[in-house]
This record gives sequence, C-alpha cells and structure tokens, in this order.
Amino acid sequence: MTPTVYPELIETLPDIDLDLAGVRGKLLQAEGRQVVFFDFQPKAVIPPHSHRSQWGIMVEGEMDLTIGGRTRTYRKGDNYFIPAGVEHSASFRTRVKAIDFFDDPERYRPKKR
Repeated sequence: MTPTVYPELIETLPDIDLDLAGVRGKLLQAEGRQVVFFDFQPKAVIPPHSHRSQWGIMVEGEMDLTIGGRTRTYRKGDNYFIPAGVEHSASFRTRVKAIDFFDDPERYRPKKR
C-alpha cells in the first residue's frame, strides 16, 4: 500500500493511466486543461518526450529536469515551464511531490479500475 501523499480530497481523484516505475499521479480534469498531482519515487526516470505546454511547481523533494537540452535541479517551491513541443526529461534524487498543469485536456487518461 502506498502511503498517503496528498490530502484526502486529492487522494480520492482518479489515478492517471501511466506505466512508469515509481511514478503515480492523481488527475484533475478541466475543460481544455488538466492538473496532475504527481508522486515520484527516488530513482524514477521520465524519458525524453514532448507534448503541449506544461507548467509545474515542486511541493517537496529534488529532481533534475532537462528542458530543451538544459538540465537544472529543482527543489521545493521552484516552478518550471516547458513550452509546447520542447523535448524534456526528468530524474528524481528523492521522493518528489509536484503539481503540473497541462495545456492539453487529453495528456493523461484516468486509469480504468
């Protein structure tokens, strides 16, 4: 059983359908947009990819985020913006909680139960 990461009102949101080891997310769907409350385990890796624009904020932990070939370490309170179509990837030094806003209503789908 995964320990509770966010308050119950967030934990009761649907899980995202994503099959990456050490990555979990709770989906908040809006018209034309999505917000995902992520929980990344240490050593998790998000491989290089691109999509529509994304803005995020670090709630807890440390991650190395590469955006368009430039890598930077992000910590609690830091925010980041990834323009549409720009390749990016991430690795996680510690357990990370991050909230990401996607300019795409279909970036993630809820996991089927």
